[in-house]
Amino acid sequence: MITQPARKIYSFTLTITLLGLISACSSQPVERAVNRTARIPVVHSTSIGERAAAVALQQVGVPYRYGGSTTSGFDCSGLVQYSYRRAGKTVPRTTGQLWSSTSTVKRNELQAGDLLFFSIDGKMSHVGMYLGGQRFVHAPSTGRKVTVASLDSPFYSRALVRAGRPK
Repeated sequence: MITQPARKIYSFTLTITLLGLISACSSQPVERAVNRTARIPVVHSTSIGERAAAVALQQVGVPYRYGGSTTSGFDCSGLVQYSYRRAGKTVPRTTGQLWSSTSTVKRNELQAGDLLFFSIDGKMSHVGMYLGGQRFVHAPSTGRKVTVASLDSPFYSRALVRAGRPK
């Protein structure tokens, strides 16, 4: 049997514990009280080229298909056209037409979305899209898939003819 003072202490302790549990259940967790928008980086604006590069990068792993310009398969210029179209800009379809519709860009001034033109087997016949950090995305050739490559690689460094930015 609990004595009178012990009963008062027990009741007091029980009441405080219950009040603590009840108030804890009704209060907002600290996580909710934090301003969530402060954690999300705000992108003020991205260029069409940056958006096109992001679209092209999402296509990594899609198979190469000669004449392809859809997510079931891309050739090099089809990937560029698809990516720019999804970013909100219409660009020509072929590598030659793309070459003619771009303004020359120096290698040290490259920006995401700039087009890289390569001479393969002695003729300008391949295009990729610059991502930044000396990397580019492209649909290389039959039997391969859309991939990211480096401009620092000996092959692509020698093969690069010109860089251009769509007008």
